[in-house]
Amino acid sequence: MRAEDLMSSPAVTVRPTTPTQAAAALMASHGFSTLPVVDGHGHLLGVITENDMLRSRYDRGDHLIAPATVGEAMTAPVWSADRDTAVADLAAVLVGDGTRCVPVTCGDVVVGVVTRRDLLRALVRDDLMIAAEVRSRLRDYSGDRRWQITSHGGTVTVAVDDALADGDDRAVVIRRLARSVPGVRAVEITRPLREPSARGSGDR
Repeated sequence: MRAEDLMSSPAVTVRPTTPTQAAAALMASHGFSTLPVVDGHGHLLGVITENDMLRSRYDRGDHLIAPATVGEAMTAPVWSADRDTAVADLAAVLVGDGTRCVPVTCGDVVVGVVTRRDLLRALVRDDLMIAAEVRSRLRDYSGDRRWQITSHGGTVTVAVDDALADGDDRAVVIRRLARSVPGVRAVEITRPLREPSARGSGDR
């Protein structure tokens, strides 16, 4: 799985000139903890987080003073992923570094975001749902042929009607399509059983 398989798109973003009060209201209304900050062309400049909002406030007598704009409080530069970034690399940042949201860019234009919630959603997807989505994508690829597909713990087994070596074009396409489904960690290609089971996530 890659970043583009998990990301929420389009991303909700703010500009450096956005008032901090407006950014805070946007976070509260959407339940976000982080917003990408972009220029007028969508290029990533940084992020504004709840911590940035809180950390940027300071006491001056009896008054709390906050920066007027996002640009005064944002964190920059920030790490971003591209569409092909592996989920393992995203997890290392989101879990290891304590980051809650990673912008996904094409070039340096923000096209989406991946959050901890996106990672969790991929991890907990039911095997039946995963198998059904793999089956749908393979049907789009090859028409209404009969696929035997099972999923267990994120490992998808695709049974085909003839032996395929790993380097065969059809095997490459099958693996690529199956791995594009969120929640798929590995893909195995096998020969079908003569009488496939009617239970579980097998036959279509």
